Amino acid sequence: MAEERRVPSSVSVTVAHDLLLAGHRYLDVRTPEEFSQGHPCGAINVPYLKRGPSGMSKNPDFLEQVSSHFGQSDDIIVGCQSGGRSFIATTDLLDAGFTAVKDVSGGYAAWAQNGLPTQD
Repeated sequence: MAEERRVPSSVSVTVAHDLLLAGHRYLDVRTPEEFSQGHPCGAINVPYLKRGPSGMSKNPDFLEQVSSHFGQSDDIIVGCQSGGRSFIATTDLLDAGFTAVKDVSGGYAAWAQNGLPTQD
């Protein structure tokens, strides 16, 4: 029987902000260039995709790098620019044994549009 994949739960940016205030941590999976242009306060940047000679490809060290910042049972909210990369990254984290990760629906674009706190 095939192993069932866990589907990430997604939260709105306003719920994500409330979770941050309650002690969750924000994992920003955008590129360092995107991250440097602004991010939610206290976010940790671990890019899910890396730019290479043939364009963007998955960061081969993603899970290892995330594990250097977060424990598998930490409460983590995962965001990107608009919600696509973070959903895939959250799925990978669940598959790797992380138990308390949530995807941020709409990503940083929605975060900024809602006037939530950011830093550069």
